[in-house]
Order: sequence, then structure tokens, then C-alpha cells
Amino acid sequence: MSLNDAPRGVRIHLALFGKRNAGKSSVINALTGQETAIVSEVKGTTTDPVFKAMEILPIGPCVIIDTAGLDDVGELGELRIKKTLQVLDKTDVALLIVDIQAGISEEDRLILDKFKEKKKSIIVALNKVDTLENTDPEKITTQLQETLNVPVVAVSALKKQGIKELKSAIISVIPENEDTFKLVGDLINPGDFVVLVTPIDKAAPKGRLILPQQQTIRDILESDAMAIVTKEYELRETLGNLANKPKLVITDSQVFLKVAADTPKDILMTSFSILFARQKGDLTEFIRGAKAIDKLKDGDKVLIAEGCTHHRQSDDIGSVKIPRWIRQRTGKQIEFEFSAGATFTDDVKKYALIVHCGACMMNRTGMLSRVASAKALNVPIVNYGILIAYVQGLLTRALEPFPLAKMILEEELLPSMGG
Repeated sequence: MSLNDAPRGVRIHLALFGKRNAGKSSVINALTGQETAIVSEVKGTTTDPVFKAMEILPIGPCVIIDTAGLDDVGELGELRIKKTLQVLDKTDVALLIVDIQAGISEEDRLILDKFKEKKKSIIVALNKVDTLENTDPEKITTQLQETLNVPVVAVSALKKQGIKELKSAIISVIPENEDTFKLVGDLINPGDFVVLVTPIDKAAPKGRLILPQQQTIRDILESDAMAIVTKEYELRETLGNLANKPKLVITDSQVFLKVAADTPKDILMTSFSILFARQKGDLTEFIRGAKAIDKLKDGDKVLIAEGCTHHRQSDDIGSVKIPRWIRQRTGKQIEFEFSAGATFTDDVKKYALIVHCGACMMNRTGMLSRVASAKALNVPIVNYGILIAYVQGLLTRALEPFPLAKMILEEELLPSMGG
């Protein structure tokens, strides 16, 4: 997989904000060296956020996000601004584009405050520097940088001036923790065998493996270990045919019980979804969320949230299986609501629990933002794989491969869990 083929979830998300006609789309085209975004003198050309996955040298694989103007007007304009602000939750680096002739506006200052409130990496790009006459852009840049206490770069998207300096500024503020955890590479050694259990059922896409499976295989190979792929009904035979004991068995969460029964206790076992819970989210917070299942009461609302949209099968894991398992575990009459894709929820506090997918199509920043919004309101949140292992009495075993597991157990986060 080349850099340009990297899934959206593992790319740096670079979002551009600013007033209408500040030149956001022009700056995108200058950064990418392509006519990526539509440029027009008509205010409000960009209406909804536009996501474009590409590689920008020397930054690397990115998702560029163009947004509507912060000064959009009317009822539709308010909706567009709302969508623009939602982009912040998945943004790694925020670029505020300012027309150097107009200077910093009230809208610009408000969005800068939101950047800082959400602890985003920020750069202000003063665009249209080529229009200045008898004014030193460097002086303006220095003064503004001291006033705002953020990096400021003067550019001309039209003349391609300052674009190299802007790229350097972006590189300098990219969050260092974006790749804190590998999926599995830090748990295995070169030469290890890793067995992947991948059911082929009606939910499996024709002709290919699902993205979590693909990414896990890639991580294993990059770690100079060996990936052995099998189905759940061939697992026992597969393990019996190996001359050496595998370091780890990774399974689809939906067949946890079958795989646990066929995997000897001296072989570590976990799931794809739990690997993503660790890489994209907050493992400890998700475990606390699992424990909240047993506190659910009749009439409680539970949100089932997914980071992407897909065609749902008759026995879909999110809309059918997980609600069924929660009802069976609690014996309560629970109300379930559902969200998918970029839409999360504007009313976190009304839920007694949020159950989230593995977030393979989201970046870590976006997933952690959802976790933080739940945590701020004391709403428990749990990942699919953690929940499934918990309700099936397997969470203690499923956490054994992780360095964090011992600490979590010692903090007595799991006093009542079986497995």
C-alpha cells in the first residue's frame, strides 16, 4: 500500500477554516499543486465540508477538508457553519485562512478560541499577500503572531508565494501522538506466528477482506511476523497443524465464544475490534463503559454509533446483534438509537450508554473527540469488541495480550468480570 493508498483513518486530517472568499479553496490548490477545490469569486462556493484524501509532499498522506465560510448567512448558512464546526472534532491541524487586506475578523477570533479550547494544532495563513502595496507583510505577520500566540505565515495562493513555508509550518505542528499505538506490531516479535480468524458470512464483502483485517495483516507483515488466516470452523485444525505455537490469535468479535473454546488457554487471544479500541480510542474508558451495561435500567436510551455508513444485513452487528446481547445481559427494556458516518449526536447527555464501532474509518483525533464528549458529561462509552467480550464473559482473557491489561486489572476496573 503506497502512501496515497493509506486509508482515511490513518491520514493526518488538515482542515481549512475562514470567512467566505478568504481563499480557502485557492490555498488548498496551492498546497496540493492540483485543482482540487473549486475556486470562484462568488461568495459561498463551498457549502458543505469537502474531504479529499491525497498525498502532499513533504507532509505525506493527508485528508484535506475544505469548509464553508464562517460568515455564511441565512438559515442554510447557519446549518453550513454548524457542519463546519463539527469538522473540528476530526481535525489534526487547523488552518485559519485570513484575507490579509481584511485582517482578523470577529468570526476568525471566535474560531481561534474554539481551536484552542479543543487543543488543536493551529496555523494562521494570511492570504493574498500579493495584493499589498507599500506594506511589509513580514511586519504584519510578526505582530499578529505575537498577538494571537500561534504560528502565522504570509502566503499568496494565486502567486504560490509562501506555500513552502506553510508546508513547513504544518509539519512542525503535526501531533506527535497520532500514531501512538500500532495495531499489533508492538505486541509481537519478528518470526512470530499470528492467527487471524475471519468469518466469511453474509456480512462479509464479496471478494475482499474488511478493512480492519487488511490493516492488521499489513501491520503483522511490517513487523516481520507471519499472518495465518483461517475461518472459525477451521481454527482448531489450523492450530493443530502448526509446528510452533502462535504468539496470538485475533478474531472477529462475533465468533468470540467459538474461538475462545478452540484456542488453548496458553495462547493469547483478542479481537480486531479491541485492537482498534486501543489504537483509535481510550481502552480504559471503554472498559469502564462495559461495566456500565450492568447498571442500565428500564427506559434507558443507548446510542449505537458507527464511524462509517454501510448496507445493513438482516443480522447486522450494530443494529441487531448488540441490542440483542444487551437486552439478554440486562433483562431490561432499553431504547436504542443509531448514528452513522460523520453524524454523531448533539445530545450526548440523554444516553445512559454509548456503544461505538471500532472506528477503522475514523482517525484517532475524531474518535477521541467522541470519547471526550461522552466523558465530559459522565456518559459511559464502550467499543463493540470490548462490549461483546464483556457480555460473553471473555474480557479478562481478551485483554491479556496488552501491556495495559495488568494495570487495568490491578486498578480493579474488572472486579466482577469472568473469563
